[in-house]
Amino acid sequence: MQEYIAFFQENMILSLVWVGILIALIMNIMKSSTAAYKEITASQTTYLMNREQGVVVDIRSKEDFRKGHITDAVHILPSDIKSGNLGKLENQKSNPIIVVCQTGQSSQESANLLAKGGFENVSLLKNGLIAWNEANLPLVKGKK
Repeated sequence: MQEYIAFFQENMILSLVWVGILIALIMNIMKSSTAAYKEITASQTTYLMNREQGVVVDIRSKEDFRKGHITDAVHILPSDIKSGNLGKLENQKSNPIIVVCQTGQSSQESANLLAKGGFENVSLLKNGLIAWNEANLPLVKGKK
């Protein structure tokens, strides 16, 4: 035990970095286990769209949406989701909902809000449209 105390005292910065990494790892595991949504891959997204009437919700800006989006994606801004202005998505509460952004990071809050808003099966495209493009899946360009 004395060796550990001596090591921590001599390597304080290294020890603090390890403690910080451990805390971040534990928080990440807790966050993902308590999330109201699940992360899915691009192939799982296509399965949900084709077999289970899944609805893709693209939360990127209008300009980014016009540059390229997943076929039949519904464009809703995160501010609209926060305010509850869901439009035609409101009557899709029992269908699988797949929330998509560019990288998969900014869609987490929107996915949680949709799940809390009564949507039964909310998913998040892991790594967003980057993963979709890496899987060589098509995008529709132009205004829908």
